[in-house]
Amino acid sequence: MTTLFTNTRLIDPEAGTDTIGALLVEDGKIAKIYDDPDAYGNHMEFICNSYGKCLAPGIVDIGVKVSEPGERHKESFRSAGRAAAAGGVTTMVTRPDTLPAIDTPEVLEYVTRRANQDAPVRVLPMSALTRGRQGREMVEIGFMLDAGAVAFTDCDNVVVNNKVLSRCMTYARSLGALVIGHPQDPDLSKGGATTSGKFASLLGLPSVSPMAERMGLDRDIALVEMTGVRYHADQITSARSLPPLQRAKANGLDVTAGISIHHLTLNELDVGDYRTFFKVKPPLRSEDDRLAMVRAVADGTIDIISSMHTPQDEESKRLPFEEAASGAVALETLLPAALRLHHSGDLSLAQLFRAMSLNPSRRLGLETGRLAVGAPADLVLFDPDAPFVMDRFKLRSKSKNTPFDGHRMQGRVLGTWVGGKSVFGN
Repeated sequence: MTTLFTNTRLIDPEAGTDTIGALLVEDGKIAKIYDDPDAYGNHMEFICNSYGKCLAPGIVDIGVKVSEPGERHKESFRSAGRAAAAGGVTTMVTRPDTLPAIDTPEVLEYVTRRANQDAPVRVLPMSALTRGRQGREMVEIGFMLDAGAVAFTDCDNVVVNNKVLSRCMTYARSLGALVIGHPQDPDLSKGGATTSGKFASLLGLPSVSPMAERMGLDRDIALVEMTGVRYHADQITSARSLPPLQRAKANGLDVTAGISIHHLTLNELDVGDYRTFFKVKPPLRSEDDRLAMVRAVADGTIDIISSMHTPQDEESKRLPFEEAASGAVALETLLPAALRLHHSGDLSLAQLFRAMSLNPSRRLGLETGRLAVGAPADLVLFDPDAPFVMDRFKLRSKSKNTPFDGHRMQGRVLGTWVGGKSVFGN
């Protein structure tokens, strides 16, 4: 299909610009970008006059949990794909913490087949780093790469044995594979439901110090320096973790870092009524930490913003806070929540899409994430100012565990295109 978007605010994270213009899509790719917002071509199959709405590269979301195989009642590729399309996410990079874990080519091929059949957006699977995510035996990294794995991670099952982890990193380095770590000292953080401090003490909840994250990151960076592996920290949420991250980058290590949208827009005070939808991993931090993370995204210390979409059913969440499962759904709320940072004046739209589209694409070696001639036409059209009240029961995910339920939000996705094909909107 040939599509022309006219009178559109073009958000280009690569150039860092927000300009009015027009964009032509042909054969699934961006064919031309016009400075004239009223550009018009003949024989167009579809013309979208956006009337000043925003057109940006589709979101590339690293760290999405789709509960196939094993827990399909929580989330399937069909429901997650529909939620992603409605949220402007054109590529889901899925986690391997399923039942069973994605640790063999056979399981990976099954997941890929299911995704291709059911999801309207692109799905790129990650592989476990060790068998069963148990931290004892390395997976067949070469075979998993051949089967389509884009990265290797044990998610929140931190590999405790440094010798095992160093061997995994050394082998991954020899194959050019990306290793994703979850910076956390597992012994120090075990059982923690909130961030330690006066507020956690007032609530009477078990807590964990942010130093557990700092200690885990220090360990991982030391092993990265030793092995030379490509490394990405899935979530950096504490200001105390920023200095070692900055030093690692300054020393030339191939290290990047991400953060979830919840840690950028919520803080520890939000758990005050013991509502388990606010229980995430790592726990929500102080307001000072949150503001430090926003500044770190703005200056590029933190590279990637993701949803860390983690569906949990009602039975897993309707428990006392310290016993409830961690995690929140966020595929549909990622963009409107991120727009809070734009409306507050902390981040421009170009900076947001640099962290949500361009940087994750670059880290994974993808051609997406850009508004450039020849780039794939993975696009999201949205109104950044459209107000609405979040109703969790209207979410397309099977699980409804969003902390934004009932919140007033701004920003609606109007349309999503993958390879030039409309997957959401009219």
